[in-house]
Amino acid sequence: MTRVDFYILPSDTPRQRALLACRLAEKAYQQQLQVYIHAASDQDSRELDDLLWTFRQGSFIPHALAGVAEADRPPVLIGHDSEPPTDQHEVLINAAHDIPDFFGRFERVTELVDQQPDRLQQARERYTFYRERGYELHSHKLKD
Repeated sequence: MTRVDFYILPSDTPRQRALLACRLAEKAYQQQLQVYIHAASDQDSRELDDLLWTFRQGSFIPHALAGVAEADRPPVLIGHDSEPPTDQHEVLINAAHDIPDFFGRFERVTELVDQQPDRLQQARERYTFYRERGYELHSHKLKD
């Protein structure tokens, strides 16, 4: 069954959410896992694509926007459509504000939570959704 981890940021800036997505993608990549980062929009996908090149000096995470040919596909993909590539199934980093329909095909789902009131409420609803369906849940409170 899918494991769901909630990473709770102490602040409410969109930049912090994006940086957290990058750090989690880097960690998964170092563990040789395939990652799909699900963004809320095309613009968010492109911002994450740019940020993965620059978020930390010395970091290298092979990545691309979803839609690249399977033969050229790096271990980290970023997209915002309703369906990720069918061969990505290890880690889903949900940088959107709703639960994607395809979350159950992944071994692990990572939910990003910040302190912006509307997004915090959405995160609580996602937590309740997963809990009511019996998913293994873990919470990680991050510090500044």
